[in-house]
Amino acid sequence: MSNQFKQGKIEEELVQEVEPLEEQSERAELPKNFLITIFTDGLISKEFATHSLPFIVFIAFLAMIYIANRHLAENNIRDIDKLGREVKELSWDFKTLKADLMLKSTQTEVANEVDTLGLIEPNEPPKKITIVEGEFE
Repeated sequence: MSNQFKQGKIEEELVQEVEPLEEQSERAELPKNFLITIFTDGLISKEFATHSLPFIVFIAFLAMIYIANRHLAENNIRDIDKLGREVKELSWDFKTLKADLMLKSTQTEVANEVDTLGLIEPNEPPKKITIVEGEFE
């Protein structure tokens, strides 16, 4: 009994295998593209892998370019940020020095500095010197 059951099961499997082959031969040949290859041959077949290898290499190359471009952009952003901080610091230094110069160039500060050197400030206003033509000939 077990042999008959096995034999009947094997015959049914053979019949089921023959029917799809007949149906496939009756259908028109489908063009080979990405989706049809995946759905008919399985996820990865030898033909698909060899056929898709140039495309996969191209995609890997683009990914490497994308990663390199991202690194360069981040380095540029870091450099710009660093230079921005340096410009701010130099701007603060400039403003500090300008304020010190404005303070030291006032008349009272100049007078105090002159006193430390031992010079005295004149009390009378300056006089204009005029020379008449022919006076020193």
